[in-house]
Amino acid sequence: MTASIETGAPFTAAMVQMRTAMLPETSLAQGIALIREAKDKGADYVQTPEVTNIIQQNRKALFELLASEEDDRSLKAYRELARELKIYLHIGSLAVRANPERAANRSFLIAPDGNILASYDKIHMFDIELDGGESYRESANYQPGETAVMSDLPWGRIGLTICYDVRFPALYRALAEAGASFITVPSAFTVRTGEAHWSTLLRARAIENGCFIFAAAQAGKHESGRETYGHSLIVDPWGEILAEGGVEPGVVLAKIDPAKVLAVRKSIPSLQHGRRFGLSDPKAGPEHLHLVRGSV
Repeated sequence: MTASIETGAPFTAAMVQMRTAMLPETSLAQGIALIREAKDKGADYVQTPEVTNIIQQNRKALFELLASEEDDRSLKAYRELARELKIYLHIGSLAVRANPERAANRSFLIAPDGNILASYDKIHMFDIELDGGESYRESANYQPGETAVMSDLPWGRIGLTICYDVRFPALYRALAEAGASFITVPSAFTVRTGEAHWSTLLRARAIENGCFIFAAAQAGKHESGRETYGHSLIVDPWGEILAEGGVEPGVVLAKIDPAKVLAVRKSIPSLQHGRRFGLSDPKAGPEHLHLVRGSV
């Protein structure tokens, strides 16, 4: 069953596009400046990208700089900034120490009073090998999360995801069925995968779930040597791109009308029509497919 949703008045959402540095202090200065710019342009909700605090390829150097959530200076500064600016500030993610051997890739949704409304640990680890020798093993440094997370905002319910999660549509369907009008995808996409899939995946998640997608991105050549795609996006429930960034740090904004979620889901009620398919014999052919009655 799909949860009912309540919608609020229109608001302005801003995606902060960053080029995170190798040191948290440098990254924090960049983030604060861009968040202030977003506020000056009228933003009510501001999102930063994945790994807002540090992009560091070397494991030893990374762990020397990591702090626990309780001791992380960037998180404390961003909480104070949200309180000062009176905005909903969504730090797409911070690399924080989870235990001596692993970090967490953790998203923080901060209220205008500086309190943390919700936090989410990235569930799906980016462990891939691309042609040309480009490879990533996120699981070598980070422990995956296990729980989907949502929170209520004045304008509706928001679901939290991070980057590589976008390739796993079941997570987005679960959030939408639980009443999310907005789903977030703060990211640090590679250039190659970004050119091929970024816009297509984000628009697909918006269309199939009838929700807004907010995706702040890392952009450009970083001090660490990593290069990210940029093109932060705000996509509406019909799949239309409302705002898009380029390849440099900056801010993109769009006016968000939550009522559009209800309108789109009424016109195409796919969330109510989902059914679960089963396979009676995994070794059998297509003729053995059968439909398991009931909602997804």
